[in-house]
Amino acid sequence: MILAYLILHSGTISGGRSVKGGQKSMDTLSKTLLDFAITEGGCAAGIATIKTLASGPPSADLTYVHPNAKSAVVFAVPLDQKLIRPFLIKQDWLSMERNVQYANSLASGISLALANYLEMGGITSVPIPANLQYRTDTPNRIFDLYPNISHRYLAVRSGVGHFGLSGNVITLKEGAAVILGSVITTVELTPTDPLPPEENYCDGCGICMASCVSGFVDHREKVSVTLGGIEFTYSKRRDYYRCGFVCGGFTGLHTSGQWSTWSPGRFSIPAHDGEFAKATAKALKRQIQWPAFEGGFYNTIMREIGKTRMACAHCQLVCTPNREERKHRYNMLTKSGVVVQNEDGSLEAVTPQSAINRLASMIPETHALYEDI
Repeated sequence: MILAYLILHSGTISGGRSVKGGQKSMDTLSKTLLDFAITEGGCAAGIATIKTLASGPPSADLTYVHPNAKSAVVFAVPLDQKLIRPFLIKQDWLSMERNVQYANSLASGISLALANYLEMGGITSVPIPANLQYRTDTPNRIFDLYPNISHRYLAVRSGVGHFGLSGNVITLKEGAAVILGSVITTVELTPTDPLPPEENYCDGCGICMASCVSGFVDHREKVSVTLGGIEFTYSKRRDYYRCGFVCGGFTGLHTSGQWSTWSPGRFSIPAHDGEFAKATAKALKRQIQWPAFEGGFYNTIMREIGKTRMACAHCQLVCTPNREERKHRYNMLTKSGVVVQNEDGSLEAVTPQSAINRLASMIPETHALYEDI
């Protein structure tokens, strides 16, 4: 009722059309919506509009979600920083996985609550889930992994964060350890400015890339995107199935053989992007025969096989504003050992040689479930 009163008595009516006095009311409403996102659990929030996203990629087109869309509220939800070190040193993976799922659910919930807040005031709005929502009108439908809307583009254009070298959105306080959410609305909100480039703490250290077992981020080639006349640059991302092959837990051994993700799989990572469909299908047949272990979440892409598990996210978790802490996190990761799976399904980090001995002691049929022999 309060929002409806504000809209009706400020000279602004639903649908985004404004009359005399409307800009002041939109400034007020915009501030309220930003505070709403923070109050509900966000650590940063911003507003992007059709104008500030102009000339961007298709996933920056708000009208894809609603033909009358004019603005978007975008926000970041922080992960629990206390859980990152235990995850990286192979002490506790389950708490981090649960926290990531909680943050995703919270971000999606904030989007729903914010959209409902606007809808109850007569403003058509669409909540965008934090993750796992893909377009169905591409050649391979959801399997092309093309999002309805890119939270990342909205976030960097509206000042929620910067692009880091990896292409992850990095925030001033939480680094890359955030989950993004958005709401698309038909009202003309007041846009917020991008963060000043000089405030971007990314110094190109490359620790995000060094922490990635899959080679998902290109070490040489950069890409640029223009949003509302402002250019943003970050490293090119390779096939998203390359990331999924590792982050999805199919395999995780670093090429050095000295450390791994939380996956006990040791299958080779294809050199060429076009080879991942075949490699994933092969690894999947073996992974489903592993002993069951705690955790996991339901995935839009992997719905036929049950749950997917979080095994990596290193590029996100090592990136923090403090460079010395970044180095420390990377050092912890590379000294954390390699993961093997016990007969009861539990995961254990051991030395590289111990892992080799453990696998060699298995009967061939069991050994083959974890690596090619």
